[in-house]
Amino acid sequence: APKANLTLGTGSTKIAMLLPLSAPGSAGENGRKMYDAARLAMADLGDKLVTLTIEDTRGDSGYAKDLAVKAITSGGVKIVIGPAELAAAQHLAKLSGTQRPPVLALADNFAGGPGVYAVRLSEADSAAAGAAAIAGKGAKKFVLLVPAGANAGAVEARVANALSIYGATLAVTLPYSASDAAKVVSDMGSLVEAPDAVVVASGDGSPVAVLSALKAKGIPGKAVSLIGTERWLERPIDPLYEGAYIATLDQSETGPIADRFKATYNYQPDVNVAYAYDMVALSAGIASSVGPNGFSKQVLENASGFRGSTGLFRFRADGSSQRSMPFFKVEKRRLKLVGKQTAGF
Repeated sequence: APKANLTLGTGSTKIAMLLPLSAPGSAGENGRKMYDAARLAMADLGDKLVTLTIEDTRGDSGYAKDLAVKAITSGGVKIVIGPAELAAAQHLAKLSGTQRPPVLALADNFAGGPGVYAVRLSEADSAAAGAAAIAGKGAKKFVLLVPAGANAGAVEARVANALSIYGATLAVTLPYSASDAAKVVSDMGSLVEAPDAVVVASGDGSPVAVLSALKAKGIPGKAVSLIGTERWLERPIDPLYEGAYIATLDQSETGPIADRFKATYNYQPDVNVAYAYDMVALSAGIASSVGPNGFSKQVLENASGFRGSTGLFRFRADGSSQRSMPFFKVEKRRLKLVGKQTAGF
């Protein structure tokens, strides 16, 4: 594994990057991929512009939090990329103080906070983009089925907001748990008459119990669309996914960096590579065009956004990110492209 503290580049703008380089299992594997991506982005763009110091969080949330707090209070660092540990990112989002450098957090399913931006696509983003795409085709009345728990509110807020842009409404949100999916779906029938679309978020679990209950009611069907999320795709595509629409990043679209990455490191890049490359490239780009003190809210929250290997994205004042995503329909257990990009923004 790479050493605990690595420095790349010689530029005057100091950037800290916190990665789980020596973490066990897939966390460490992803951390090392992100390290390779950072090296490629520095070689491409950043060597003379920034000095990037990479520190190993070991995959330990407490240690990651300490490293991050040290980076944002040290005085010299202009922006922090990472951490990838959710609890550490959540802790940073709760800290007060406006004078600290921004953080581009790489944690999965992180909602963001002021000045602590969520880089990765979240289930809320995917659900909202999918709902918006179907609302854009004329659907007016939506139902959201969402796992009960801490994330439910964030998913509901994003979906309702996306629908309002198209004059559509979220008629009802129904939280469910693994054991009561069938009951919740049967309740849905008495609570809302003839919805045009049903959005199913799955969280960490499988959506199959909910989908089975919906299928028994003829959903998806001619009159009712079914919208899934990118979290469904963390599992093999189940026959019950058939006919569902999903907005997600195009995995094959790591764009122009994919070939060079494979030539340099001898393995295929994935979305972890794309996110890390984009954040280092974005930081180098700001240092180049605006200067070392360019890492302001105005620059980072610029409404026209940034284009990276993960497509077009922008950061919002609440720390969430918005991404334009391709829109797919599940047909015969494969994702079939039905829209080049959802009109997320």
